[in-house]
Amino acid sequence: MAEGTVPIIFVGGFLGAGKTTLLWEAARVLIARGKKVGLITNDQAPGLVDTGFLRRQGVSVGEVAGSCFCCDFGGLIREARGLRHSVGADALIAEPVGSCTDLSATILQPLKENFREDFRITPLTVLADPMRLAGVLADERGGLHPGAAYIYWKQLEEADVIAVNKSDLIGAGERARLCGQLGARLPETAVRFMSAATADGVEAWLDAVLAGAEGGGRVVAVDYDTYADGEAALGWLNATYELRRSDGAPAWDNFASDVMGRLGRALARDGAAIGHVKMLLEAGDDHLAVNLTRTGDAPSARGAIRGAPERALLTINARVEMAPERLREFVGAAVAEGAGTGIVVAPAEIRALRPGRPKPTHRYREVFVATASRAPRRRTWGRWLVVILGLFLVAYALFLMRAWPA
Repeated sequence: MAEGTVPIIFVGGFLGAGKTTLLWEAARVLIARGKKVGLITNDQAPGLVDTGFLRRQGVSVGEVAGSCFCCDFGGLIREARGLRHSVGADALIAEPVGSCTDLSATILQPLKENFREDFRITPLTVLADPMRLAGVLADERGGLHPGAAYIYWKQLEEADVIAVNKSDLIGAGERARLCGQLGARLPETAVRFMSAATADGVEAWLDAVLAGAEGGGRVVAVDYDTYADGEAALGWLNATYELRRSDGAPAWDNFASDVMGRLGRALARDGAAIGHVKMLLEAGDDHLAVNLTRTGDAPSARGAIRGAPERALLTINARVEMAPERLREFVGAAVAEGAGTGIVVAPAEIRALRPGRPKPTHRYREVFVATASRAPRRRTWGRWLVVILGLFLVAYALFLMRAWPA
């Protein structure tokens, strides 16, 4: 690794795979080793639960909001450089939008060619939920919209490493079966099993990617029409609510669980496929995160709100296969019904949208390979200074020649 470069780890994968939990666990491992870590989150709109949750853990977090990394490559570079210098980061870990693919062609290759003096690109890891993966391997779709299933497959195809997460929820036989199926379909791709929730396998994965070869080992063909259809199949909602409770109102933890339960049941009755629904409730120094990653599943929760503080802030991110306007109605109804008469709800900001067609800043058609003749394009300030000084001396010499008497 060149002196001064910082490894940057990209953790991709479909919605609900557990990427944010892995970022936090990986950061904990590195911090315990005495390293300074910067995390970069990404979303199509501001008001991201992941950013709020990670900052609550005391980690330095940069965010690229309003566009995916590939369509706002400059934003990614800005956040990466900012964390590198502001906190002296020894490593960066970045989480692209869960419905994005083509990361190798649009992010890793331009980084390798133009920013190798700043960053070392580690193997691209794509995280997979074992239940969703099993469904997709069984029938190519796994209950997803055809376009979303296309994105899922492309994510797997371009990965340098496929990390099957939540492995604590499956037995050894299922692990062997998934490993065999992936090996048959993608024989050149490394497969690992881990559980970010229990930290099992996280340190081994981290050591492997930090010590591994340069990432972005393959560029896959992507049909951007199908890709765009897959992203547009999802309604996207980021909502923030200011809350105030009166005496006798439900405890904040009960309120959050009730809202998520109501929303999950309503979406299941409607037959809407969930990418993920994330909720972050913040009150004073405490927070509670509640996640739902599949229709019909029970929500999972981390954290707690102690006591009965009067005010709280609720942030909800929902990615569901339905029109965004209807998703907004479903979320609003669940919050209002959960609040009842004991909690006053004031919407602070609500954004409901469908992601637009991806328009990457860069897209490489092949893997970039550094050679002596293809050095980084950027000049350092030192080189520019030499050039300017040389031009000045030439101009001064010409002036003397013209001014010197014959």
